[in-house]
Amino acid sequence: MEILLATFTTLFSVVNPFGAMPVFLTLTEEDSPAERANIGLRACLYMIGVLSVSFFAGQYVLNFFGINIHHLRIAGGILLMRSAFDLLTPGGNRSKVSEETLEESMHKDDISFTPLAMPMLSGPGSMAVCIGLFTEKLTYLDMGLIVLGFVFVALAAYIILMSSLRLTRFLGRPGMAALARIMGFITLAIGVNFLATAIKALFQE
Repeated sequence: MEILLATFTTLFSVVNPFGAMPVFLTLTEEDSPAERANIGLRACLYMIGVLSVSFFAGQYVLNFFGINIHHLRIAGGILLMRSAFDLLTPGGNRSKVSEETLEESMHKDDISFTPLAMPMLSGPGSMAVCIGLFTEKLTYLDMGLIVLGFVFVALAAYIILMSSLRLTRFLGRPGMAALARIMGFITLAIGVNFLATAIKALFQE
């Protein structure tokens, strides 16, 4: 339960499905509720796939390029801290996709993989977190619980995306800004933890 809870809480704040709501609403405004639900479901399934591949194959990619796991955690920590500052800073760049990408996505038949699954829901930050979760001490049960944590994050993201219209109307701009800062603060704490843990481990080695 500790592994499952840690995986869910860490990834949920980094994935930040609340930040994907405006893009999801913009790109699906002309779709029916059934089509919108289908797009959201596929995006969340793709997200599980991306996070799982990052978790299981990421360590081998690092070994191929000769990158230490602690170096990745330092880079991931810096990346998370930068994303957190964007959320905490008023008027900062909170968008994970450019205006050009958004405009191009308006004319795509399927937006579930890009830009929804990548990079909105499973971007570089969440992929770095997943790679950092893998250690040789994990048992098969631990790995299964971590993947189950991915599923729970995807389920929460799906519920939020399906409720995005109501949430946006209920919270309004002030509420969305406050929510973004809360998620940014949690993400900043996770980034600092990544950075401090990796630096401490490097000095011990």
